[in-house]
Amino acid sequence: MAPNPAHTTLWPAPHASEAVAATVHVPGSKSVTNRALVLASLASEPGWLRRPLRSRDTLLMAAALREMGVGIEETVSSSSSGAGSPDGTGEAWRILPAGLRGPATVDVGNAGTVMRFLPPVAALADGPVHFDGDRRSYERPLNGVVDALRVLGARIDDDGRGALPLTVHGGGALDGGTVEIDASSSSQFVSALLLSAPRFNQGVEVRHTGSTLPSVPHIRMTVDMLRAVGAQVDTPESGGEPNVWRVTPGALLGRDLTIEPDLSNAQPFLAAALVTGGRVLIPDWPARTTQPGDRLREIFTEMGGSCELADYGLVFTGSGSIHGIDVDLAEVGELTPGIAAVAALADSPSTLRGVSHLRLHETDRLAALTKEINELGGDVTETADGLHIRPRRLHGGIFHTYDDHRMATAGAIIGLAVEGVQIENVATTAKTLPDFPELWTGMLGV
Repeated sequence: MAPNPAHTTLWPAPHASEAVAATVHVPGSKSVTNRALVLASLASEPGWLRRPLRSRDTLLMAAALREMGVGIEETVSSSSSGAGSPDGTGEAWRILPAGLRGPATVDVGNAGTVMRFLPPVAALADGPVHFDGDRRSYERPLNGVVDALRVLGARIDDDGRGALPLTVHGGGALDGGTVEIDASSSSQFVSALLLSAPRFNQGVEVRHTGSTLPSVPHIRMTVDMLRAVGAQVDTPESGGEPNVWRVTPGALLGRDLTIEPDLSNAQPFLAAALVTGGRVLIPDWPARTTQPGDRLREIFTEMGGSCELADYGLVFTGSGSIHGIDVDLAEVGELTPGIAAVAALADSPSTLRGVSHLRLHETDRLAALTKEINELGGDVTETADGLHIRPRRLHGGIFHTYDDHRMATAGAIIGLAVEGVQIENVATTAKTLPDFPELWTGMLGV
């Protein structure tokens, strides 16, 4: 696995000379923003998204929906002008649903939500919609969505690859019905079908046939957001069959939704408090949420910190010690890179389990973490479903990112405690966390 030669710029990861004491305003959730964009575009009336995340993944989603005819008006207001969103503060996107149309061309970049959530939307368009993306997107599994859509009545040209590039020949409607899929490689296969299902003539019944199902909280997020816009959804948690989700056809309501902070993107800042024995406040941390990142409170507390959740946000405090952990991350796999970085600095070994599906993410995250931490002097080995990390004295060096935003933030965490770490292509963090270098140096008072 070779680093991308197109990205040779090195960013010196700041080294922390003292305990961090900072308030960090984390931008909105990518997962919530992109689900909200899809649901608002399929609604029967206009809606608002307030404080949406503006990042590569969300802008790709918005651009794709515009290509298919959806109106998305971006407004930014100030306290002096009072313009923009209904409460006159902050950024808001006004979503104006329209008849979905083709021909259209969608650039998915390397965004899993775009490449998986939008083919079902395209099946409802009147005309062909072509999907293409970054080189790595061709390697990411899409067969669960493609095969399911064919069973439900869609016509798709992918030359038998079950991957990008492909063309969905929208017929203006889709029959829907019952479909079996194996979502072991990505829970997004399930979410993709559920999000558009209210617009299918028969709705949908999705039956997961695989032996494992990663990132279940993301499916719960999809279900909660569907119900919030008026959809009827039966789930295993609501008394239905195990691994079966049913969505009844019906109109979706326009909503006025304020996007939560991205709790997974809060991870490096919480890790900074843990690594430096400092204190970080993340404002507006929700008391109730389906975001997987909320589990950081439990995991980082077990690794040596403490937290307090108040009305104004989450305060996380490091103790000055970092402990190893044995943890199953199957439901929260996206947190693995940051946890691995902290574990490499701990006082005892760690085992991270249940994340074999990370080999199919933006990069092979298990191989990438093993290689990069070991090249800084670490001792990481891959297991069948995760990583075993034995802390060692680390040294400086180049930390490659493989166009993966969470690899970049993992390297920055290590750089807090290890002088001389240089992050290759830190700009890849713009995928979900715009201005990460500025937020990071601001936290450190640099």
